[in-house]
Amino acid sequence: MHKNEKLITRLYTGLKNLDADMMLSCYHEEATFRDPVFELHSKKEIDGMWTMLCSRAKEFKLSFDSVQADHSSGSAQIEAAYLFSKTGRKVHNKITAHFEFQDGLIAGHLDEFNFWKWSAMALGVPGYILGWSPFLQKKVQAEAMKNLRLFRSSQ
Repeated sequence: MHKNEKLITRLYTGLKNLDADMMLSCYHEEATFRDPVFELHSKKEIDGMWTMLCSRAKEFKLSFDSVQADHSSGSAQIEAAYLFSKTGRKVHNKITAHFEFQDGLIAGHLDEFNFWKWSAMALGVPGYILGWSPFLQKKVQAEAMKNLRLFRSSQ
């Protein structure tokens, strides 16, 4: 197993155990993270996101497989099941993760998932009806960033 495959495995083992510190140890100081909800430009922001998500997780289960990596890039398939905190609705999200590495750590992390499917599960009828629209995605992004700022200011 390549050392970067071990790094990805460590990241998701940390998430599976809701251990944000273990996860953060996998990221480079200048790391970035992007998914359909968050766009983060520093390790400090990434730390805040994972700490917030781990501390608020309800009925959380994670599985991951197809971990592949070489010296510069990698990927994995993830399935996360949890209760969405705002609505209490069950979410089962299928994610493809892509990584870039620098100095033996994650420098770039991109998670791809179907926002429409996610919003239908997380938000119910409004998500099903509007999940395809940039309007709803921007609204969810703005609320997520607001929650992250509030969480970080309370730490």
